[in-house]
Amino acid sequence: MFKKLAAEALGLGDIGKIIPSQDYDKVDSDDYILSEDNEKIFFLIKSKRDEYCFTNRALIHIDGASAIDRKRILRRYEYYQFPFSNVALQTAGTIDLDVEISFNIGNVPLMISVAKGQIDQLKDLYKALLAIQQEVHHNHSLLNFSNDSIQKAIGSVASGKQENVSKSQELKAINEYIFAWNTNSFDRYTQKDFSKIFEKYINN
Repeated sequence: MFKKLAAEALGLGDIGKIIPSQDYDKVDSDDYILSEDNEKIFFLIKSKRDEYCFTNRALIHIDGASAIDRKRILRRYEYYQFPFSNVALQTAGTIDLDVEISFNIGNVPLMISVAKGQIDQLKDLYKALLAIQQEVHHNHSLLNFSNDSIQKAIGSVASGKQENVSKSQELKAINEYIFAWNTNSFDRYTQKDFSKIFEKYINN
């Protein structure tokens, strides 16, 4: 009993294990993926208290307040809404039992410990999260460029004079065009499925 409490105090009692793909159907996270929308698990870490399920669309975090309390909180973070940042991997020292991957998803900081014997698999996840971070940033930049372009175009049109066109007709036409432009730009530059990145980097 004393050893167990000491391990919890040192943070060693909740070291996660990377779950192999053939066992994904045995974890709680599998019940919450959007399989109806072709969501798929690509990486899963399970500890005594938590599950961290990385799908092609989102991180599903099943958060247990403690190892002995059955109450759990389910949180879902869509990658395009909650971009990754500050992705870091901490390798093990001589006496360490674990390695850690840490990152922010949106404004939420997370740190996940994994048994150090699974470092190679964790490196794959590290690469995938970095690639998703870069892809989302790139898409956001393109969307901003698109918004800047339409604003400049609006300014150019507004400065010109159109004869035989009522103000209401002009406003309606401009509004419809802007709405269509923004909708098309959002659909084009908002990526929700990151299967290709996971397939490239995840080898487990």
